[in-house]
Order: sequence, then C-alpha cells, then structure tokens
Amino acid sequence: MIIFKSINKLNKKVNFKASTGFVPTMGSLHNGHISLINRSKKMCKKTLVSIFINPAQFNKLNDLKNYPRNLNKDIKILKKHKIDYLLIPKTSEIYKKKGDRSIKLNKKDKIMCSIKRPGHFEGVLAVINQFLSNIKPTHIFLGEKDYQQLFLIKKFVKKKFNIKVHQCTTVRSKNKIALSSRNILLNQKDLKISSNIAKLLFKYKNSLQKNIKVKKKIENFYNKINNMKNIKIDYLEIRNKVNLSKNFNKNNFKIFIAYYNKKIRLIDNF
Repeated sequence: MIIFKSINKLNKKVNFKASTGFVPTMGSLHNGHISLINRSKKMCKKTLVSIFINPAQFNKLNDLKNYPRNLNKDIKILKKHKIDYLLIPKTSEIYKKKGDRSIKLNKKDKIMCSIKRPGHFEGVLAVINQFLSNIKPTHIFLGEKDYQQLFLIKKFVKKKFNIKVHQCTTVRSKNKIALSSRNILLNQKDLKISSNIAKLLFKYKNSLQKNIKVKKKIENFYNKINNMKNIKIDYLEIRNKVNLSKNFNKNNFKIFIAYYNKKIRLIDNF
C-alpha cells in the first residue's frame, strides 16, 4: 500500500487510465467500508481509498469536532486488506479557492436530511466534485446506508463525469444495526435501543410489502420509536427508492429514518 498526502503526488505516480476503483471515506473504518473495498478489489485492477473528514458537510461545529478519528488504526486495517493506494489530503488542497465549495441543490432535492442538515449535501457534492475533478478513477463505490447521499451523488456524477457509480448493500451487525462510524460513540444500552428501532422498522417494511395501505400506521411506529428512552426522531418517511418522491407502491418503496440516540444522530433506510 502506498500512502499519499497530496493529490498532485498521487497523480504523478498512479496511472488512472487503468481500471481503478475509488472508495471515499472519512475514516473510522468498519466492515461497511471493507465491503466497498472488497467490491472494488474484485472489479478493478487497482483500489484507491481516501480518508478525509470533510468540513464542508458539517453544519454544526461540534459535530465536526466530535467525529470519531483513528487514523493509525485505519492505516493498519487498509494494509491488512492490501489496498493499492491511500490518499490522506489536507483541507487546503481539496478547497483551494472559495468557489470550490459552491454547489447548490435543486429545490426538489431539499427533502429529509437536506432540510434537517442545511448545507450538508452541498458539502458532500463539493468534495466529490473536487476529488473526481482532480483524480480520474474509473469506478466509485458507495454504500446504501447513506441512501439520499448516494442518490444525489449518482445524479451529480452522471451529469459531469465519465465514471461508473457502484451502489453497495448496507452492512449490518447481528443485531440489525447499520454499521456506522458514529456507532462507536454509543454504549451497549444505546446500541440495544438502536437495534430495537431497526427490528421494528424491518417489521414495518414487511407489513408494507404485504399491504401498502398500512402506510397510515406510520404514526404508530413514529410514536413507538420516539417514546423510547433518549430517542428523538428527526424524520420518519416512506419514499420511492428510485426517485425519492412520495409516489410509491409496495414494490419500489423505502422507509427512511433519522434520529438522535442521546446526542448522536443516526440515519438508516429499510
């Protein structure tokens, strides 16, 4: 594994004309990230992973400050999984000019997390734009846990870049919780509650697949979850998984949730 701390040095050493898979991360790696890496290694000749905690996508300073970091552990994990290249760029290199962060969302895309976290997805698209404008991978691998983010990146990339976006299935623990870097901030009791939320929403999904008319019961599930100890729901919605509209049927829907477990914000979809 070759570690680069500069995009310029990376581009001088790496031939991106060959089949290269890109896995962008913010570090604090877990098995969800490893599944993306393994998919890239299987499909591409070379795999590039980035670790960059993107300040542009945090709408709260404390959230950025408290985001889990463990670079030494991450490097050991990536060496173990024998990736080809690791990029750890500085913020000053990613955002050289003020305009580098100026990405705007369409009004119809301002739903769910883009309402609850103003500027978040603009920041996500800004860093993806900078990465793909300055690096030329042929493939990018992204997880379904961040489904709205995945949807927006796919739409953005399709308009601007000649790169294949690979949509990878959410990886879950045995207790049904979607793996997330933020889970490390929760204790066992908190994780148990998040497990109960996930199991409850899987149950709701099954009932919707049998009879979509039970969507009216979403208020019951909302109240059950919101009444759990230390839980505060940000949103709980059912949407079309193809275009994220509210026009859906039993074959094309997803349930989306964002909630606070104590002070830790978690998202998931089912």
